[in-house]
Amino acid sequence: MPSEIIAALAREEGFSHAGIAPIPPPDENLETYLESWIERGHAGEMEYLKRRDEANRLVRSSLRIAVPWARSVIVCAANYNPDAPKSIDPAPAESAWIARYACTGDTQTGAPSDYHDVLLARLKTLEQRLQQTLGPFQSRCYVDTGPVVERLYAKFAGIGWIGKNTCIINQQLGSWLFLGVILTTLDLPAAPAMALPQDRCGSCTRCIDACPTGALIEPYRMDASRCISYLTIEKRGPIPEPLRAQMGRQVFGCDICQDVCPWNRRAPFSRDPELNARAELVSPALAWLAELDQESFRRWFRRSPVQRAKLSGLLRNVAIAMGNSGLLRYLPKLREWSAGPDPVLAEAAQWAAARLADTVSEEPL
Repeated sequence: MPSEIIAALAREEGFSHAGIAPIPPPDENLETYLESWIERGHAGEMEYLKRRDEANRLVRSSLRIAVPWARSVIVCAANYNPDAPKSIDPAPAESAWIARYACTGDTQTGAPSDYHDVLLARLKTLEQRLQQTLGPFQSRCYVDTGPVVERLYAKFAGIGWIGKNTCIINQQLGSWLFLGVILTTLDLPAAPAMALPQDRCGSCTRCIDACPTGALIEPYRMDASRCISYLTIEKRGPIPEPLRAQMGRQVFGCDICQDVCPWNRRAPFSRDPELNARAELVSPALAWLAELDQESFRRWFRRSPVQRAKLSGLLRNVAIAMGNSGLLRYLPKLREWSAGPDPVLAEAAQWAAARLADTVSEEPL
């Protein structure tokens, strides 16, 4: 069976799980959902989600619009759950948090790794092997870079269910999964609906209750413009002031809604040599991050997802985290930034310094 061949070859290439989804998926209603979601401002400044074709249709609302030749989607998942502290674990007030997906490195070389590059290379090799095994076919590989709503196809490929935090959750592996897809012209047999994983979130609302900024506005629906991951990575310019205090010391991304998920309690740790956690980036010191310059930023984060925020964005986030730390030791650096040439960083530093002053004035004598 092609599905068994694909699953076996995917495992050989380092993936934890693989499956096949049809195009379109059985209950595709993305067009209506995306229109409403974008109209409500939930996409924030992510213009790529709003791109339309000549007929004014949202490109991401259907693969039949974006990639009309595609007939099936091969979805592959890689476990990246590190044996490391969680974002919700007690940590010193002088530490920051970088989302674990951005802390990966190569065990053999010690160099930073970007899951986009790692998974894409694996998908390309898998693609070539499938061409040799199943015969020639047209295909295209994507890892978070194409007009594909990966989690939707992962659901119908049997990888897992879409949880209330909008992440794919696998009953055995949890939600610490990177997803990659191969779009193909092959009419591959997909798993029957009755065989797909059922939603096992039940009455649990821990992810919704734990979200500091209220980005999970209801089960299975996120206002991305309020999400800490969006604010610290995608958002350019100043971060909305009402959300800053809720961001805590998150300086790149956020893991909270996954860290509190019961399905991740017993999730197996990843042993993937290319997606190993870099210990020095787990709860790094705010003071160390604050001293990064362009050269050291490139050295530490070259070929890392952190590059997306750029040094200017990372320092803006560090300033806000310093303001939320309650530690007056950061005032000299914040004052330095306040008088600096970067207007966004200067404004964030001014806010942070004022917040620290307010925090101290509120403490009892």
